[in-house]
Amino acid sequence: MVRRTVQRQSQLITTFGPGAMVDLPTRSVLIGGLDRWRMFGAYRQIDEPTLVQALERGLRKQGRWEEGRNLRLIAPPVSEGDDHRDPPGVDVTVFPTWFLCERVEKPVINSIERRGRRMVRWADLEPTGGKKRFQHDDGKKDEVTPIRFVGACENGHLQDIDWRRLVHGGEPCHEPMYLTEEGTSANLADLEIVCSCGQSLSMRDATLPGRLGLCDGQQPWLSSEAREECTRDNGRRTQLRLLTRSATNAYFPQSISVISLPIDEDRLVAIVERHWAALSDIETAEQVALARQFNPQFRDDVREYSDEDILDRINRIRERAASENVPNPRLAEFDILASGRRQIGSNDPDARLYAMTLDRASWATETRHDLSAVGDVVAVHRLREVVCLYGFTRFEPAPTSADDELEDVQLAVTGAPIAEHADWLPAIEQFGEGIFVRFDNERIDDWIQEKSVRERFDELYAGFEAYRRKHPGGAEQRFPGLAYVALHSLAHAVMTEISLDCGYPASSLKERIYAFPPHDGSAGRYGILIYTASTGAQGTLGGLVANSPRIAAIMDAALERISLCSNDPVCADHDPSNNAGELSLLGAACHGCLLIAETSCERRNQFLDRSLLVTTLSENDAGLFSTG
Repeated sequence: MVRRTVQRQSQLITTFGPGAMVDLPTRSVLIGGLDRWRMFGAYRQIDEPTLVQALERGLRKQGRWEEGRNLRLIAPPVSEGDDHRDPPGVDVTVFPTWFLCERVEKPVINSIERRGRRMVRWADLEPTGGKKRFQHDDGKKDEVTPIRFVGACENGHLQDIDWRRLVHGGEPCHEPMYLTEEGTSANLADLEIVCSCGQSLSMRDATLPGRLGLCDGQQPWLSSEAREECTRDNGRRTQLRLLTRSATNAYFPQSISVISLPIDEDRLVAIVERHWAALSDIETAEQVALARQFNPQFRDDVREYSDEDILDRINRIRERAASENVPNPRLAEFDILASGRRQIGSNDPDARLYAMTLDRASWATETRHDLSAVGDVVAVHRLREVVCLYGFTRFEPAPTSADDELEDVQLAVTGAPIAEHADWLPAIEQFGEGIFVRFDNERIDDWIQEKSVRERFDELYAGFEAYRRKHPGGAEQRFPGLAYVALHSLAHAVMTEISLDCGYPASSLKERIYAFPPHDGSAGRYGILIYTASTGAQGTLGGLVANSPRIAAIMDAALERISLCSNDPVCADHDPSNNAGELSLLGAACHGCLLIAETSCERRNQFLDRSLLVTTLSENDAGLFSTG
């Protein structure tokens, strides 16, 4: 039994959540569902009314959350490193239960000597020493490693492959089996499972449709008995597919994040927000008085305020959350940051957002590229980001709601569950800083209508259609628009330039793209937020904000750098309509110019094209930022 393995809280939300496989030194384990998270009463509730209301509405609309069931956001359990016999933590399950011995043997099968490693089951391992060795017939003991391959389906189900049945076609056999490698690469064509009886199976054949059989609907991360009927949209049973457990498509977390917004400049509101976990159910002034009586910290913080004033702030927070339950939360973020106010939020140690709109003269230096499309620059000195995990998928990221549905939160419409009975979802809060840039909406809208830009749109959209035909159930089921592609590309170029210019770690930077076209008579909203946020102290020391007065020079240098790529002319001449796979979602973009770490990108490095920013070698003249 695995007793302890340390993971960061953020990893349980963004990388190794329930249903994910994690490699340990001697085995692979499956992270348990929320019902198997051992809190022992030491949990910490995260208060973000806007996100809670948005999640409840979105998940209920999709039938993934019960009506009348209140949602809570809880931080993952933290072990304090004490000597308790059973500390807080997350239960895991050993998976897969097939292993390979490290010793390379040379069995003679069908009169041919083969080189391979013996396959054994979890039950065959030596019970002492943590079940990490196998004892051969000659008495020698051998270390083992988990097999690379498991069975899974598009609905997120996961199970061990019955290798004996697969190799022998259902016929009983108990002879030793080996995984042989004929070549020096990890290509499936070079791998073969052979049995001492003479039967064999090429791993390339195991990838053929239907070869592994039908999916049993197993959900071992929830419990050993958890399973459900697994069918496609047409009602037919889903076929099991071969999955490499350490591959990037083995686990796609479904998460949503929001930037916490200030309600007003009221200090009492900040105090109530800080104690929201204890005050969220209060309805009367008498209940406020009871909260004072039984919560000494709260009593000290609100000593100068009346019960009626406190109740007023509680109701105000509820009203704010209810009003923002309708529009997309990013609309509220944009409207706050792009308000033009000199000071946004309060400069208080407990403030969730504090930003300053810079005077144009402080940042609008002379540049080679025309940056007149830039409206405002906001130095975000302090921000709080809350990230919540609500499901996951395998093989393909799940498609989200349409971006133009501004009245609804964007949640993935399908996905595997992360709990059976829990009434909460895991979340983390991260603190940091950033730079927000607002773009003139009229300038962007006029640019989209230019002839050369529309021609480029036709090329990009043709590539998108090719991708959608090949991946009908994939995440990218709607073209986000030219404004989004342009701003997304600019954000990548700026993040790379910030890293090169000031030495800031590129992987610690993140982006939020605001590209909302005119809707129901309202003007378009366009902007980018480059920020850093972590659960620790990194990103809160002012290094990023210090570059906000230099943003024009940084953008100018970024645009100059991407005008020529080291992979040109191949990169500049890339035609998305003539490419298969995810390359059809890219215009002039590659690892030499725009692609960055996927942890920093909100769209997995898709929908990028530097031709929409500057003139490249292709000379399509669709760039938003011309040179003087």
